[in-house]
Amino acid sequence: YAEGKTLSKEQISRMKTELDPQISRASVFAELNAAFAESGTRIRAFSSQALCEARTVGRQQMPTTVAGLLVHVADHTQRHAGQAITTAKLLKGLRRESA
Repeated sequence: YAEGKTLSKEQISRMKTELDPQISRASVFAELNAAFAESGTRIRAFSSQALCEARTVGRQQMPTTVAGLLVHVADHTQRHAGQAITTAKLLKGLRRESA
């Protein structure tokens, strides 16, 4: 959306497989590292002037700006990172209890 595009078929396909219980730990981390690298490159490509450019989001075409979308991405990423850390700590605690 920040680049003025809609979600691609590949992005939608990836979202549908996020909860696949068969995916390996190595695959998850490989995909995560690739996403971080790609996202960093794409975010650094924005000029400071582009941050104020108008954008719309989703089917309802909600108004925002490039800066607003980048802040949303940061918030969303932070929330998911927190969820992953909490989940890892819970699993680690369960392993200790069962040992």
